[in-house]
Amino acid sequence: MPKKVVTLGEIMLRLSTPDHKRFVQADSFDITYGGGEANVAAALCNYGLNGTFVSKVPNNAIGQAAINHLRRYGVDTRFVARGGDRLGIYFLETGASMRASQVIYDRAGASIAEVDASEFDFDQIFEGADWFHTTGITPALSDKAAALTEAALKAAKERGITTSIDLNYRKKLWTKEKAREVMTRLCQYVDVCIGNEEDADTTLGFKAADTDVTKGELNLDGFKDVFRQMKEKFGFKYIASSLRESHSASDNGWSALLYDGNEFYHTRQYEVRIVDRVGSGDSFASGLIYGLVSGMPMNEAAEFGVAASALKHTIPGDLNHATLSDVKDLMKGDASGRVQR
Repeated sequence: MPKKVVTLGEIMLRLSTPDHKRFVQADSFDITYGGGEANVAAALCNYGLNGTFVSKVPNNAIGQAAINHLRRYGVDTRFVARGGDRLGIYFLETGASMRASQVIYDRAGASIAEVDASEFDFDQIFEGADWFHTTGITPALSDKAAALTEAALKAAKERGITTSIDLNYRKKLWTKEKAREVMTRLCQYVDVCIGNEEDADTTLGFKAADTDVTKGELNLDGFKDVFRQMKEKFGFKYIASSLRESHSASDNGWSALLYDGNEFYHTRQYEVRIVDRVGSGDSFASGLIYGLVSGMPMNEAAEFGVAASALKHTIPGDLNHATLSDVKDLMKGDASGRVQR
């Protein structure tokens, strides 16, 4: 039986401008669906695991379309509740060169924000599960969504299931003060914490000296300082972060750092030409989870995660469609991009 990983969060309708157009230029949008935890579940299915997604969507054709999108890639959607008024939407304008990408949210009143923990049977959801994953985006949606996230984390921990969270601070969804209050409470139930230096500061209050994430340069000593503080307070088994050197909106350096309380492991760095960077953090999280739940050594799991997410930068849409063999070939050093015949 393949390992079972349960994820919980929001899935949204994504409307993106074609051909790098600005919003004011566009007269049509490309449609897809995605969201942090849904992206993780789909990628894990692509690697041969059982990815199970828990959420709530409206009981209408748009909600069904989102579910169908995930089913297409093998995700178990049996535990997605139906109800509420609408599916959240986000608009994406993809940047290029020195012009940054832009995201506009239209997700107020989404079904997942009006959710109640009583709508879910955690005994059924977590039956046979090996791992549970969520992000800091879900509790930011509403107090009800935060309560659901906490209930799910508690239920997973009570059943001895490994838990992970990607901090993923979104300033358009909540304040730093609210984020710190809620995320500090949630992290007591977390085994594996994923988040960059900025997220650790804004959501948990851990700050390294002399850091400026806007410079686009790596500060490994800053990360190590923050990771040690996080380990001391919460006792996480692993703390991980993807590391982005932002040369421009089109070209980034990409690597990762993983800490187990003893060793800091910094992966190989990839120089990526970006097609679509949305979902790159989720693809790192899913790759890392795949490696750890499959029994890879910590360094190999980190390398799998960063290789998978490097490939995601080359794939349009929220989901990572890189195959297991794609990732393993890249890990072996084949980054030539030669045509496969």
